[in-house]
Amino acid sequence: MRFVQDIPHPQFRIGLYAWNNKYIVKIEAGPYEQTYKISEMDITAPGDVHSMLDESFLASVARRFQDMDTDWQATGERNGVV
Repeated sequence: MRFVQDIPHPQFRIGLYAWNNKYIVKIEAGPYEQTYKISEMDITAPGDVHSMLDESFLASVARRFQDMDTDWQATGERNGVV
């Protein structure tokens, strides 16, 4: 996997990678990560990924991170780990 660039964001760490004719967008928040794969055939340049990371999409990403944290905490409590 080849690192292409970091995409600045105040809340998340966002990295763009290229691998197997796909762009891979990794979005990290604390211990959690979301990964999105986009075929290189679907966009004309890596810069197009920036436009896909709009406010609505990133709000959904934030909610998903909250859900991930809720799920992780709940399983820890159920299993006496936390």
